[in-house]
Amino acid sequence: MISSLSINVLTRSQLYAGIKTFFISFLFLLSSINLSAQKLERIEPMFWFTGMHNPKLQLLVHGENIAKSAVSLSYPGVKLVKASKVENPNYLFLDLEISVKAKPGTFPINFTANGKKIFSYAYELKNRDKSTNRIQGVTAKDFIYLLMPDRFSNGDKSNDIVQGLTETSLNRDSMYYRHGGDIQGVINHLDYLKDLGVTTVWMTPEVENDMANASYHGYAVTDHYKIDPRYGTNELYKKYVETAHAKGMKVIKDIVHNHVGTNHWFYKDLPMKSWLNQWPKFTQTSYRDQTVMDIHASAADRKQMLDGWFVSSMPDLNQRNPFVQNYLTQNHIWWIEYAGIDGLRLDTYGYNDPVYMADWALKVQAEFPRLSVFGETLVTAVPNQAFFTGGNTVNRGFDTHLQGITDATLKDAIYEGINGKNGWVDGINRLYATLSHDFLYKNPNTNCIFLDNHDMSRFYSMVGEDFDKYKMGMSILLTMRGIPEMYYGTEILMKNFSNPDGLIRSDFPGGWDGDKKDKFIADGRTNKENEAFNFVKTLANYRKNSPALQTGKLMQFVPQDDLYVYFRYNDSAKGTVMVIVNNTDKDKNLNTDRFSERTSGIAAAKNVISGDNLSFKEIKVSAKTTLVLELN
Repeated sequence: MISSLSINVLTRSQLYAGIKTFFISFLFLLSSINLSAQKLERIEPMFWFTGMHNPKLQLLVHGENIAKSAVSLSYPGVKLVKASKVENPNYLFLDLEISVKAKPGTFPINFTANGKKIFSYAYELKNRDKSTNRIQGVTAKDFIYLLMPDRFSNGDKSNDIVQGLTETSLNRDSMYYRHGGDIQGVINHLDYLKDLGVTTVWMTPEVENDMANASYHGYAVTDHYKIDPRYGTNELYKKYVETAHAKGMKVIKDIVHNHVGTNHWFYKDLPMKSWLNQWPKFTQTSYRDQTVMDIHASAADRKQMLDGWFVSSMPDLNQRNPFVQNYLTQNHIWWIEYAGIDGLRLDTYGYNDPVYMADWALKVQAEFPRLSVFGETLVTAVPNQAFFTGGNTVNRGFDTHLQGITDATLKDAIYEGINGKNGWVDGINRLYATLSHDFLYKNPNTNCIFLDNHDMSRFYSMVGEDFDKYKMGMSILLTMRGIPEMYYGTEILMKNFSNPDGLIRSDFPGGWDGDKKDKFIADGRTNKENEAFNFVKTLANYRKNSPALQTGKLMQFVPQDDLYVYFRYNDSAKGTVMVIVNNTDKDKNLNTDRFSERTSGIAAAKNVISGDNLSFKEIKVSAKTTLVLELN
């Protein structure tokens, strides 16, 4: 009996031990499954820089169930202040503080679960580049050339089609597909641009646009930190900027605060619902900029303008969300410091949250005081444009700190001055009147002036392919106050109307192997195209050496006898430039006595284009002509 009982007790003990062992093993298995379910996919910014003005840095961490991890790091001068979990467990936001004493180097950011390290990320702090030729700023001394990289030149055929991207078609016969242009193609033709007189290159966005259709334009970003592989790499983009700088040229980067593409990696896995401006059903922006400034506007109208989506494929970012704010601002600072770019063009500026944009401007300018920034404001009146610029000059109530805008109202006035019939407020008088409103700007010389771009009909078509009018417009553009911008191909009379947009985004002839004509060289251009090219080249290169056109003041005179006259001048009369516009079909004679304020002591003038010296007392101005005269 005793031995039998002992056997039974032993069996139960073994049974309990077995159950305990199984239970512990099961818990360990669950823990292992939980650990393996956590995955680090990306950290953005992927690296940062020492010596920044703002010591704060917020890292976006994305990975499957990453929020279940505990995070730690140890590096002199770097402190992990906070790790924030949000609605989506696939995200963590890490707030770091980087002291001025932090040295360049690499340190692990450790992720642990249940006390066990599951992975780490080697985070690098790079030394900030303080070279004197970096981040120079773009000013009225410059002449900007705007191009679309997909449509300018194919310098690297190996990246024409990139497997793994959504759009893998290359079809130059279609205006909607990729054509194969890239950053290397732009690098290859920097000397062409420099010879033309261009000082600054602005490309439409180069970051990844992995969209199924019409992704070539660049305004539907799908990865903020990656150059589109069909254009090249981040390293090639940096090389492009460095090459431009080595040639004495500058670079503008085109950025988009307002929206992204639906194929953006974070749109597919939103950190939180408030990452976007959400609506019960798709709601498009009204495109009514007036609602932002109208003191009588309804809140609903203002909300639709600011929070409505551009199109269903471009989700609208909620810039009132502090995580979104940090993400965008840090991304832009990262690109500026990484590549050393000189200026930013801000797409769809008026559709952004105004309070955030003012804060953004202060943060960016604090890091890069010489950086130039101008916002796209395609509006219809000078006060509307001035409303968005810095200085609170139109009683907006706060300072946007925006240096300049794309001067669409001046563009419209130039067209009216060239094409319109002169009247009290029409024709050339519209141009005079528009410039008379410059008092509304803090500094009108920081506005980017233009005749066309990638969103509107080409200039040569808009003047009816009238070569005289073409020369009139280019003369005004390159002698007017502000920072002149020219759309690619204008110098060779590329034409078309923007219906649809693809028609004005044609390939630059000669940018692809096998093109029948190479218009990058004189032998490939027609006589008329060479005349246009040389006209622009002469004026642009003259402008490079004219203090009056670069930094001079503007004085305009009320048009009389259908002649409009303005001067660009410095305090010294030496090098004063006089511009005379005759938009009529009749030759005119201009007596210069009326302009004695600017012409005292002047006896002769030189025609900048022809080089001819003219008698100054009375000047003959041919029909449909803009004369550009240097007074000495």
